[in-house]
Amino acid sequence: MSQNLESRDEAIKRLHESASGLEARTKAQAAIDLSGQKAAGQAYRIIAELIGGVLVGLALGFGIDRLAGTTPWGLIGGVLLGFAVSVWMAHRTAQRLMAEAKASGIEPRSIPFDDEEEDEDR
Repeated sequence: MSQNLESRDEAIKRLHESASGLEARTKAQAAIDLSGQKAAGQAYRIIAELIGGVLVGLALGFGIDRLAGTTPWGLIGGVLLGFAVSVWMAHRTAQRLMAEAKASGIEPRSIPFDDEEEDEDR
């Protein structure tokens, strides 16, 4: 009987060890998934800034055209101004995100350039 009790205790101990190992792997995978979702959210934010700036410039240019009667020039100037502001805002956001990543100790990984397309043309 004592062997049976010892084997039960050992089995329970092994079960706890494997459960804690599984829990650690699950937490690590959840952290990776969460960081991917955060990166996607940041990318969508930058895209929204780019599109939003152009649309706001378009609307302001259209309004100026209607009020001042300068039919194409307000619209053209509004789009160009909106584009410039949106690029500036996206650049500022990207710089802030990179600074946050460096402060947290995450080093950005570069994506290797794919030379296969150029090699096929030669």
